[in-house]
Amino acid sequence: MDPEVTVVLPTMNEEEAISVMLPRIKDVLERMGVSYEIVVVDKSDDRTPEIARNLGARVIRQEGKGYGDAYLTGFKHARGKFIVMMDPDGSYDPEDIPKLLQPLFEGRAEFVMGTRLKGEMDKGAMPWLHRRIGNPLLTWVLNVLFKAGISDAHCGMRAIRKDALERLPLKCKGMEFASEMVIEAAKKGLKTVEVPIKYHPRIGESKLSSFKDGWRHLRLMLLYSPSYLFLLPAVIFVIAGIWFMGYAYILKPERLHTLILGSALLLLGFQILGFGISAKVYAVKEGLEEPGRLTRFFMRYSVLEEGLLVGGLMFVVGLALGLYIFLKWRASGYGALFMIREAVLVLTLTTLGLSVIFFSFFVSIYMLKGED
Repeated sequence: MDPEVTVVLPTMNEEEAISVMLPRIKDVLERMGVSYEIVVVDKSDDRTPEIARNLGARVIRQEGKGYGDAYLTGFKHARGKFIVMMDPDGSYDPEDIPKLLQPLFEGRAEFVMGTRLKGEMDKGAMPWLHRRIGNPLLTWVLNVLFKAGISDAHCGMRAIRKDALERLPLKCKGMEFASEMVIEAAKKGLKTVEVPIKYHPRIGESKLSSFKDGWRHLRLMLLYSPSYLFLLPAVIFVIAGIWFMGYAYILKPERLHTLILGSALLLLGFQILGFGISAKVYAVKEGLEEPGRLTRFFMRYSVLEEGLLVGGLMFVVGLALGLYIFLKWRASGYGALFMIREAVLVLTLTTLGLSVIFFSFFVSIYMLKGED
């Protein structure tokens, strides 16, 4: 008969901590009166796995590497209806396990996050940089981008229903797995609850790399949100480019540098916009994101023909204006010709036209397998 609760513990050279933490975890679960198993996913070269086995844990050797890989391995072997995640280094308190499981038992949540920042934190348990800057900043970015509504995105003590976990397409192998899990839970609409927990100084040496791990979390969040990474700056650049070009071409013809700046911003904005739309279409095709109005528009069969028409018209207009400039130049005997404003417009129109044409082909390539 499968246990009710599985506790997954990732370990790497934790022989000092594991001998202390495993008995405490077992004691808490036995006092709760639930059936349980403890799965230790180990990548140690010390006595950690031996100690864990002797204390009744099921030890799985981690073949890959990384924090996320350890949990992904543990999830595959977990048999419980409810899964508890925590680092076995002494920083998290086993006495908080019932607080995490209670919302799951009562059906009030599918995913429960511990929050150290709203709980009790021992002096020196978390470096000042992490507590006051790194963790709050990254949590704020995650909440802005994904509306997760949590206070401590990188808390490693969590609990989740196994059936809810199976709905999350988790893939990250490194420390960014912590953010990925929260992001996917928010995207899938899991009922999420936060509970305050205690946080203690860890036993043994920390394996965290503050700036490297922080960048990996931020990197993941940006890659998961093409709307903010690509579309928002693209729209700003395009609007600014059109405004500068219109201002310099219509209102202030003498401002050639403003006209050139507007052209550069417009072209740059469109290139970024193309990357953003392509990224969102790719995410939908790979099942990473649900289709929205924008992606549904560009995933239509006719987008190639429409793109060829729009891009072709822009290119032809630019080419016609370029031919007009050439004829004026020839009429002047191929001498000096001061039609820089018109030349910038030719450059902008022809470049935009070709960009639209090739963008339409590029997006349509994504749709080949879906065409009837």
